[in-house]
Amino acid sequence: MLLEINPQNPQPRLIEKVVETLKKDGVVAYPTDTTYGIGCSIFSKKAVERIYLIKQRERKKPFSFICADISEIARYARVSNYAFKLMRRLLPGPYTFVLEANSIVPDLLLTKQRTVGIRIPDNRICLSIVQALGSPIVTTSANLSGEDPIGHPWQVEADLGKQLDIVVDGGELTADVSSVVSLIGDVPEVLRKGVGDVSWAER
Repeated sequence: MLLEINPQNPQPRLIEKVVETLKKDGVVAYPTDTTYGIGCSIFSKKAVERIYLIKQRERKKPFSFICADISEIARYARVSNYAFKLMRRLLPGPYTFVLEANSIVPDLLLTKQRTVGIRIPDNRICLSIVQALGSPIVTTSANLSGEDPIGHPWQVEADLGKQLDIVVDGGELTADVSSVVSLIGDVPEVLRKGVGDVSWAER
Protein backbone atom coordinates (compact mmCIF):
# COMPACT_ATOMS: atom_id res chain seq x y z
CA MET A 1 0.00 0.00 0.00
CA LEU A 2 1.40 3.38 -1.03
CA LEU A 3 1.13 6.03 1.67
CA GLU A 4 2.05 9.54 0.54
CA ILE A 5 3.69 11.63 3.27
CA ASN A 6 4.86 15.23 2.89
CA PRO A 7 8.68 15.13 2.87
CA GLN A 8 9.00 18.67 4.27
CA ASN A 9 6.26 18.51 6.89
CA PRO A 10 5.40 14.86 7.63
CA GLN A 11 1.79 14.60 8.80
CA PRO A 12 1.76 13.24 12.40
CA ARG A 13 -1.33 11.06 11.82
CA LEU A 14 0.35 9.36 8.84
CA ILE A 15 3.61 8.91 10.75
CA GLU A 16 1.57 7.33 13.55
CA LYS A 17 -0.03 4.94 11.05
CA VAL A 18 3.45 3.75 10.03
CA VAL A 19 4.52 3.46 13.68
CA GLU A 20 1.45 1.38 14.58
CA THR A 21 2.32 -0.97 11.74
CA LEU A 22 5.90 -1.30 13.00
CA LYS A 23 4.66 -2.04 16.52
CA LYS A 24 2.68 -4.96 15.09
CA ASP A 25 5.79 -6.62 13.55
CA GLY A 26 5.22 -4.78 10.26
CA VAL A 27 7.75 -4.15 7.50
CA VAL A 28 7.68 -0.83 5.64
CA ALA A 29 9.59 0.95 2.88
CA TYR A 30 10.55 4.56 3.56
CA PRO A 31 12.69 7.38 2.11
CA THR A 32 16.17 8.25 3.39
CA ASP A 33 18.63 10.91 2.26
CA THR A 34 19.99 8.54 -0.41
CA THR A 35 17.51 5.97 -1.67
CA TYR A 36 14.48 4.05 -0.40
CA GLY A 37 14.98 1.66 2.49
CA ILE A 38 13.13 -1.29 3.97
CA GLY A 39 12.77 -1.44 7.72
CA CYS A 40 11.10 -2.68 10.86
CA SER A 41 11.60 -2.32 14.58
CA ILE A 42 15.00 -3.70 15.56
CA PHE A 43 13.24 -5.51 18.40
CA SER A 44 10.87 -7.46 16.13
CA LYS A 45 12.69 -10.70 15.35
CA LYS A 46 9.73 -11.82 13.23
CA ALA A 47 9.91 -8.70 11.06
CA VAL A 48 13.72 -8.83 10.72
CA GLU A 49 13.39 -12.42 9.50
CA ARG A 50 10.80 -11.24 6.97
CA ILE A 51 13.25 -8.66 5.59
CA TYR A 52 15.90 -11.34 5.09
CA LEU A 53 13.36 -13.31 3.06
CA ILE A 54 12.12 -10.28 1.10
CA LYS A 55 15.64 -9.27 0.10
CA GLN A 56 16.86 -12.86 -0.37
CA ARG A 57 19.84 -11.84 1.73
CA GLU A 58 22.48 -14.06 3.31
CA ARG A 59 22.06 -14.42 7.08
CA LYS A 60 25.73 -13.71 7.69
CA LYS A 61 25.16 -10.11 6.51
CA PRO A 62 23.40 -8.25 9.34
CA PHE A 63 21.41 -5.08 8.75
CA SER A 64 22.26 -1.55 9.85
CA PHE A 65 19.72 0.56 11.70
CA ILE A 66 18.57 4.17 12.01
CA CYS A 67 18.70 6.15 15.24
CA ALA A 68 16.88 9.42 15.93
CA ASP A 69 19.95 11.28 17.20
CA ILE A 70 23.49 10.83 18.53
CA SER A 71 22.35 10.38 22.13
CA GLU A 72 20.29 7.40 20.97
CA ILE A 73 23.32 6.00 19.13
CA ALA A 74 25.15 6.04 22.48
CA ARG A 75 22.48 3.73 23.93
CA TYR A 76 23.13 1.10 21.30
CA ALA A 77 26.87 1.45 20.64
CA ARG A 78 30.12 2.46 22.29
CA VAL A 79 30.89 5.99 21.18
CA SER A 80 34.36 7.41 21.85
CA ASN A 81 34.92 11.14 22.25
CA TYR A 82 36.45 11.19 18.77
CA ALA A 83 33.46 9.36 17.25
CA PHE A 84 31.00 11.62 19.06
CA LYS A 85 32.63 14.81 17.74
CA LEU A 86 32.83 13.40 14.23
CA MET A 87 29.22 12.24 14.13
CA ARG A 88 28.00 15.51 15.61
CA ARG A 89 29.67 17.28 12.68
CA LEU A 90 28.46 14.93 9.92
CA LEU A 91 25.01 13.82 11.05
CA PRO A 92 22.26 13.86 9.97
CA GLY A 93 23.81 12.86 6.66
CA PRO A 94 24.49 10.08 4.13
CA TYR A 95 26.80 8.01 6.32
CA THR A 96 26.68 4.60 7.97
CA PHE A 97 29.06 4.42 10.93
CA VAL A 98 30.30 1.05 12.18
CA LEU A 99 30.68 0.94 15.95
CA GLU A 100 31.05 -1.61 18.74
CA ALA A 101 27.58 -2.69 19.85
CA ASN A 102 26.15 -2.49 23.35
CA SER A 103 24.34 -5.48 24.84
CA ILE A 104 20.91 -4.00 24.09
CA VAL A 105 21.34 -4.67 20.33
CA PRO A 106 19.56 -7.88 19.20
CA ASP A 107 21.89 -10.65 18.00
CA LEU A 108 20.28 -10.66 14.53
CA LEU A 109 21.79 -7.24 13.88
CA LEU A 110 25.31 -8.06 15.09
CA THR A 111 28.37 -9.13 13.12
CA LYS A 112 30.62 -11.88 14.50
CA GLN A 113 32.80 -9.06 15.83
CA ARG A 114 29.72 -7.67 17.65
CA THR A 115 29.73 -4.46 15.66
CA VAL A 116 26.78 -2.56 14.18
CA GLY A 117 26.17 -0.08 11.38
CA ILE A 118 24.17 2.98 12.43
CA ARG A 119 22.64 5.83 10.39
CA ILE A 120 20.94 9.15 11.03
CA PRO A 121 19.71 10.11 7.53
CA ASP A 122 18.94 13.72 6.68
CA ASN A 123 15.30 12.92 5.93
CA ARG A 124 12.39 14.21 7.98
CA ILE A 125 10.08 11.31 7.24
CA CYS A 126 12.29 8.47 8.44
CA LEU A 127 13.54 10.46 11.45
CA SER A 128 9.94 11.27 12.38
CA ILE A 129 9.13 7.55 12.24
CA VAL A 130 12.07 6.62 14.50
CA GLN A 131 11.29 9.42 16.96
CA ALA A 132 7.62 8.45 17.17
CA LEU A 133 8.45 4.74 17.53
CA GLY A 134 10.89 5.47 20.35
CA SER A 135 13.50 2.97 19.16
CA PRO A 136 15.62 2.37 16.04
CA ILE A 137 14.45 0.79 12.80
CA VAL A 138 16.32 -1.52 10.46
CA THR A 139 17.70 0.10 7.32
CA THR A 140 18.56 -1.74 4.12
CA SER A 141 18.06 -0.63 0.53
CA ALA A 142 14.68 -1.41 -1.02
CA ASN A 143 15.80 -4.02 -3.54
CA LEU A 144 16.77 -7.65 -3.80
CA SER A 145 20.32 -8.38 -2.67
CA GLY A 146 22.78 -7.71 -5.49
CA GLU A 147 20.40 -5.50 -7.46
CA ASP A 148 20.50 -1.71 -7.82
CA PRO A 149 18.82 0.43 -5.14
CA ILE A 150 15.43 1.92 -6.04
CA GLY A 151 14.76 5.67 -5.87
CA HIS A 152 11.12 5.68 -7.05
CA PRO A 153 8.39 4.81 -4.54
CA TRP A 154 6.11 3.46 -7.27
CA GLN A 155 8.91 1.10 -8.35
CA VAL A 156 9.32 -0.12 -4.78
CA GLU A 157 5.55 -0.73 -4.70
CA ALA A 158 5.65 -2.56 -8.03
CA ASP A 159 8.63 -4.76 -7.14
CA LEU A 160 8.13 -5.41 -3.43
CA GLY A 161 4.75 -3.96 -2.44
CA LYS A 162 3.02 -7.32 -2.05
CA GLN A 163 5.59 -8.33 0.57
CA LEU A 164 5.49 -5.05 2.49
CA ASP A 165 2.83 -3.65 4.79
CA ILE A 166 3.34 -0.01 3.75
CA VAL A 167 5.39 1.76 1.09
CA VAL A 168 5.84 5.37 2.17
CA ASP A 169 5.84 7.74 -0.79
CA GLY A 170 8.20 10.56 0.13
CA GLY A 171 8.90 11.64 -3.42
CA GLU A 172 11.47 10.59 -5.98
CA LEU A 173 14.98 9.97 -4.65
CA THR A 174 18.32 8.90 -6.09
CA ALA A 175 19.59 5.33 -6.41
CA ASP A 176 22.69 6.24 -4.40
CA VAL A 177 23.98 4.65 -1.20
CA SER A 178 25.54 6.01 1.98
CA SER A 179 29.25 6.00 2.67
CA VAL A 180 30.23 3.39 5.25
CA VAL A 181 32.98 4.29 7.71
CA SER A 182 34.27 2.16 10.59
CA LEU A 183 34.95 4.08 13.80
CA ILE A 184 36.34 1.04 15.61
CA GLY A 185 39.64 2.18 17.05
CA ASP A 186 41.33 5.55 16.73
CA VAL A 187 41.64 5.75 12.93
CA PRO A 188 38.52 5.86 10.70
CA GLU A 189 38.39 3.25 7.92
CA VAL A 190 36.33 3.78 4.78
CA LEU A 191 34.50 0.55 3.98
CA ARG A 192 32.35 1.91 1.13
CA LYS A 193 32.39 5.18 -0.76
CA GLY A 194 28.89 6.51 -1.32
CA VAL A 195 27.24 9.91 -1.33
CA GLY A 196 28.87 11.17 1.85
CA ASP A 197 32.28 12.86 1.40
CA VAL A 198 34.99 10.70 3.01
CA SER A 199 38.06 12.78 2.11
CA TRP A 200 38.46 13.60 5.81
CA ALA A 201 39.05 9.88 6.51
CA GLU A 202 41.59 9.34 3.75
CA ARG A 203 44.22 11.91 4.75
